[in-house]
Amino acid sequence: MTRVEIEFCVPCGMLDRAQDVQHALLSEYGERLESVALVTGDSGVFEVRVDGDQVFDKDEDEYDVDAIVDTVGEHVSAAA
Repeated sequence: MTRVEIEFCVPCGMLDRAQDVQHALLSEYGERLESVALVTGDSGVFEVRVDGDQVFDKDEDEYDVDAIVDTVGEHVSAAA
C-alpha cells in the first residue's frame, strides 16, 4: 500500500495547507492509502512524498491541491 508524507513548515503557519492536502487525499483514495502523515518542518518547507519519492515541492511546483491529489493518484494506481 501507498504511504504519503506531507512535510510542512510549522513557523510559517502551513498546518492548514497540509491538512487540506491530507483531507483531499484521504477523501479521494481512503483505504487504498496505508497512511497520510503530517511531518513537521521549518525553513519554509512544504513537500509531499509518496513512498519516499518527492512528488511536490512548493519551491518548484505551483500549489494546487487537485494537482497534488492527481499526482499521488498515479502512484496509488501503480501500486494497485
